[in-house]
Amino acid sequence: QVQLAESGGGSVQAGDSLRLSCAASGRTFRSYGVGWFRQTPGKEREFLATISWGGGLTVYADSVKGRFTISRDNAKNTVYLQMNSLKPEDTAVYYCAAANQFSRRRNDYDTWGQGTQVTVSS
Repeated sequence: QVQLAESGGGSVQAGDSLRLSCAASGRTFRSYGVGWFRQTPGKEREFLATISWGGGLTVYADSVKGRFTISRDNAKNTVYLQMNSLKPEDTAVYYCAAANQFSRRRNDYDTWGQGTQVTVSS
């Protein structure tokens, strides 16, 4: 089974950028679809973006389309989420997850990282 670890979170000002990384270890990473989600207290975990195993397919939530970009480097076993033009409402814990299919549904993902906090101040 693959294990995931997010990094790159932090505290930034509105309008700034951050790049999150999702590093995989264990079983080969390249056969998995990988998604990014986020969660704030009291709310359900929200889908943000997903990328197919080969990187040729991507899907974004409307809330981040045009601002966030998902990419992957299978040689480095890493998936990235480039976040630009950050807003205070982007403040959340960000998670990456792996699935045996290309999906935007949270329940299709069975392996999750521990999360990384992103805080955007106005």
